[in-house]
Amino acid sequence: MSDTATTTTTGRAPSVYVPSAEALATVLAPGERPARPGPLSASLTFGWRAMLKIKHVPEQLFDVTAFPIIMVLMFTYLFGGALADSPRAYLQFFLPGIMVTSVVMITMYTGVGLNNDIEKGVFDRIRTLPVWRPAALVGMIFGDVLRYVLAALVILAVGLVLGFRPDGGVPGVLAGIGLLVVFSFAFSWVWTFFGLVLRSEKSVMGVSMMVLFPLTFLSNVFVDPSTMPGWLQAFVKVNPITHLVASVRAAMGGSMDATNTMWLLLWSAGFVAVFGSLTMYRYNRR
Repeated sequence: MSDTATTTTTGRAPSVYVPSAEALATVLAPGERPARPGPLSASLTFGWRAMLKIKHVPEQLFDVTAFPIIMVLMFTYLFGGALADSPRAYLQFFLPGIMVTSVVMITMYTGVGLNNDIEKGVFDRIRTLPVWRPAALVGMIFGDVLRYVLAALVILAVGLVLGFRPDGGVPGVLAGIGLLVVFSFAFSWVWTFFGLVLRSEKSVMGVSMMVLFPLTFLSNVFVDPSTMPGWLQAFVKVNPITHLVASVRAAMGGSMDATNTMWLLLWSAGFVAVFGSLTMYRYNRR
């Protein structure tokens, strides 16, 4: 290229800034690195990422809005007249149970989402970041807690419209939802483990449904266990969903079932201790 090509229209060469030695030293001097984010900060950031995914793909909320509404309406008017004096009377017994069923059912999407991210290579990129390694897993479950609360509130709103009146008032309802969220958070670690060990999201969903259907239907959600055969009552009594439903039902009724609440908290601690540890071990070995 000729020299004339580098000149301006006025015929002058463009001015070039040449930094001084002092300025260069200031720019190139190693500065203080930002502090590494702590475990809680990193987990909350990944939790915010999970919520942003919902913002960009709002269809993900179908399972926490439309599905619970369908469940409440279908079972209330399908079984209400046969199992109680009226659908409204049955709703007083049934609504805490269907709230538990709907929320526990959607915990499986934690494992499905994790498996999907792994298949796309997202977690391989996340593992290279200078953050607490389990933060992505914990953050994903933190994000799902919002889904659990939303599903519970949707079911409660539909129940109130249909005639459900909790004797425990607002404090009882909040206590019941709190117990449900604690258990669901702990139970989600079961599906994170399956999300890591199974090869596809369809496999995760298939195994989840195979576990969830017996747990939710063979419980005290729909009927009083005393009407069941003795051999089935034996399973129902040790079923963690039975303890959860009894605790939530008692809280919303304005009382406290100390025995079932104790078992509920023990089950929750056990899920976190066993499947949380297995999940971290598997995640670090991938």
